Amino acid sequence: MNTDTAPATEIATLAGGCFWCTEAVYLDVDGVVAVESGYSNGHAVKPSYEQVCRGDTGHAEVVRVSFDPARISFRELLEIFFVVHDPTTLNRQGNDVGTQYRSGIYTHSDEQTRVAREVIAELEASGGVRGKVVTEVEPERNYWRAEAYHQNYFAQHPEQGYCAFVVAPKVEKFRKTFKDRVRR
Repeated sequence: MNTDTAPATEIATLAGGCFWCTEAVYLDVDGVVAVESGYSNGHAVKPSYEQVCRGDTGHAEVVRVSFDPARISFRELLEIFFVVHDPTTLNRQGNDVGTQYRSGIYTHSDEQTRVAREVIAELEASGGVRGKVVTEVEPERNYWRAEAYHQNYFAQHPEQGYCAFVVAPKVEKFRKTFKDRVRR
């Protein structure tokens, strides 16, 4: 009889601007099992990238991060999240502007909500950010997987201008700041 079982995984849904950036970072995190780019917390059913970019759906670009909580905690995922994006800019990350680029943590349990609010309060109290954290914390709703060409985008297009000048520096910042969390 085979007693081997797959490790239990949990899901974190995070909006930190363009999902190509956030996906590339979390694919590099030890303890992360899978990352999927998608759209969340809007009102349209089955939104397309074009609809989301026009602001027609209310969705944010997000990543769904499947992780092994025995190897990395939800809190640690959030610590990375708050380093690789600016949680103080409303509906904007760098030159990406619109509600689809808002900062958000879309939770899957009361415990995730508690931890998210706690981490935000600690971040503000520590002075680790300039300004007020505008990251919304809400239960995940109306999630839709992004089109296939958005999945694993940075790995497939590292030479593309946006990837080279926006995504790559975020990945490098993660690797320098969290050396012990980089996937081996």
